[in-house]
Amino acid sequence: MEFITFISAHLDELQEQVLEHLWLTLFSVTLAVLAGLLLGILIARNKKMAGPVMAVVNAVQTIPSIALLGVLLPLFGIGVVPAIIALFLYALLPIVRNTYTGIQGIDKAVTESALGMGLSNNQLLFRVEIPLAMPVIFAGIRTAFVINVGLATLCALIAAGGLGEFIFRGLGTNNPTMILAGAIPASIMALFFDAILGYTQRHIRSFFKPMIVIYVFSMIALASWYFNWFQPENPKLRAGFPSEFIERGDGYRGLAETYGLSLEVNELSIGLMYQALKEGSVDVISGFSTDGRIIAFDLKILEDDRQYFPPYHAAPLIRNESMLKYPGMKEALDQLEDLISDTEMAAMNFEIDERKRPISEVAREFLDQKGLRTEVQHETKGVIQIGSKDFTESYVLAHLFKIVIENYTGYTAELRLGFGSTKLLFDAANRGDIDLYPEYTGTGLLVILPRDAAETEDLRYEKDEVYQFVMREFNERYDMTWGKPLGFNNTFALMMRREMAERLKITSISDLAGEE
Repeated sequence: MEFITFISAHLDELQEQVLEHLWLTLFSVTLAVLAGLLLGILIARNKKMAGPVMAVVNAVQTIPSIALLGVLLPLFGIGVVPAIIALFLYALLPIVRNTYTGIQGIDKAVTESALGMGLSNNQLLFRVEIPLAMPVIFAGIRTAFVINVGLATLCALIAAGGLGEFIFRGLGTNNPTMILAGAIPASIMALFFDAILGYTQRHIRSFFKPMIVIYVFSMIALASWYFNWFQPENPKLRAGFPSEFIERGDGYRGLAETYGLSLEVNELSIGLMYQALKEGSVDVISGFSTDGRIIAFDLKILEDDRQYFPPYHAAPLIRNESMLKYPGMKEALDQLEDLISDTEMAAMNFEIDERKRPISEVAREFLDQKGLRTEVQHETKGVIQIGSKDFTESYVLAHLFKIVIENYTGYTAELRLGFGSTKLLFDAANRGDIDLYPEYTGTGLLVILPRDAAETEDLRYEKDEVYQFVMREFNERYDMTWGKPLGFNNTFALMMRREMAERLKITSISDLAGEE
């Protein structure tokens, strides 16, 4: 019932995402079919080229999808163009390979007979080889369609839309219903394409021409919808926000209501968000007040003049069972209490993000400056698993925890870095896959705790009250303990390029709302 209620409430948004997903998939596969058929025919006729061409398309397939999107973003900006290029490249392999294999698999006696009857090479290709190879070629197209339906969900990370928006928002805000709202339609779409194309493959000669006509008209209809829908008459300032920030309790929806904001919102991964702002693909991002790239990219933090964002004091979040299993672990971590200022955290982030220094080296150097031991003690009494989220600051804190634990307890600490969302990391800790990880009091208050716990308006802006509240709730609900706060407050902030903010005379979020 909860799923049905969610779908009913978000039906317009779901329909939009389905159409975006269809457009990304159909257009990218169309380009891949045109290029893949040409390449497959070329290497079937010129076998010396087969090895190099197949090596290239195979190599593309091995590139992690998010890495490929990151490489394309500086070249083509955010949105549909880099998404289409990435999906096109991933769809090439099955089409090229099956075209080449299908033509090569034709009995030589058939081709020799056709040539003996006086057919030219072109006539041989179009009248004999392609028709006979079509079932195999179509199997490659079918595979490319199914692959691209799944991969298109990742395109939400670069503001290309699609069903990945619900999936990543749900992952970021601990909302399984929202995850299913994106995952189920994507699965149905993949199964639908597979069934339709499978049936067509078995009856290729009867249905080929009608299918081409239907496909062309579908593409025209989707293109018409897409370009009419996404050409706003009055362009707004463009915002780039992570999926989690859009949906979380202290994120964009509440911010927009508080300030009357109406931005053109693009969903981006945290790793690509700053890069998109720097290159002008977006005008505003939601960042972290201690991020080193604020200085490096000369960004302007907009004043939260209505005090919307709660405090985000970092602290270790530890399973109570792990504290019993590894006595002395929490006491060792308590040495980090109030040790890190906002400026020091920003400086460590800067050293890693901009000067490309190793995270372990920066963490060890900081602890040396604070007078804490950093030489690893070689006694091993047990192995503690430490997790982190997928941004620099979380990596740094996990390394600090590891160094302190190994040097003051005799335990070995293993790092499990880069969990893609709060939900994934918290669930891993809740299951016992990890023992502790760095978390923020604001995130615990408004993302992890259920909505019935958020009768918290009176404590949102008080550091100690928020800390005591999450300490009590997490201990009762999840059997977890918050360690001592580390000192800095990494609250959310809206940021713009300084040049643009000064040109538009924007210094606060209220100014931003008035500019729209």
